[in-house]
Amino acid sequence: MALSEGKYLIREPVILRKDHQTLRGRGVSTVLYLVDAANCPVVVLGSPIAAAKDPIKDVRLTDLLIDGNRANQQKEVWRLLSDGAGLYNNGVDVWGADHATVENVVCCHCRSGGMVTSAGTRRLSVRGFTAFDNQFDGLACYLTEDSDFSGLNLHHNLSAGISLDLDFNHNVIHDAVLTGNDLGVFMRQSRNNVFETLTIQESRHHGVFMAQTFAETAAGWRPCRGSECAGNSFDNILIAHCGGNAFLVNDATCTNNVICGGRFADNALVILG
Repeated sequence: MALSEGKYLIREPVILRKDHQTLRGRGVSTVLYLVDAANCPVVVLGSPIAAAKDPIKDVRLTDLLIDGNRANQQKEVWRLLSDGAGLYNNGVDVWGADHATVENVVCCHCRSGGMVTSAGTRRLSVRGFTAFDNQFDGLACYLTEDSDFSGLNLHHNLSAGISLDLDFNHNVIHDAVLTGNDLGVFMRQSRNNVFETLTIQESRHHGVFMAQTFAETAAGWRPCRGSECAGNSFDNILIAHCGGNAFLVNDATCTNNVICGGRFADNALVILG
């Protein structure tokens, strides 16, 4: 489907749930605007059910702007599925899709995140994505593998520019600028990812925060096995003017993470490895 220039009022999610579907605009002059009290995601790529038998393949979202109108939404959660997973009021939800593409899309003012990928997303391609002034993260990725993210401009989101957790593995993020977020990159339970040519600046707290998940037990707080960050590489990364550490590895179990060609300038705290 091709959209012309103009403002489109969204009252319920636009869901691309069939293989090979495309939603294309004419750039930032094509605006999908979430109406007051809709309390839902704007666009969903994939089939938002608890256990889809087969992933939706080759869906595309390109060349438009999404305005989540967060000041006039009353809640963050749109729907809980039968397995307890939640669909949140993000600009774009990529839900278990295979070979999906998001290109030249802007997500702003969303009640939850700008774009969230989850539910077994594979081989996703994101190019030229911008997210700002979202209630939580600009880009958040969970249960996502073998995907490529490039040309990111994630700025002034209330939480992280990028948040990675729950098996974000074997992905590449490159050519990204993250400015003025609370954290530049939050990482947990993420393995064997490649980060190339990232600029992180003016984070209110840390540039990169890497950690393992802990759970409360009868014997106290204990690390969750397999939830550490390991085997990630950072090549040509610049972190500057942040209010905390440039790069903070919070837990010693996060091992075999390598920084090559890192530059750190004028951050409030020292770098901890």
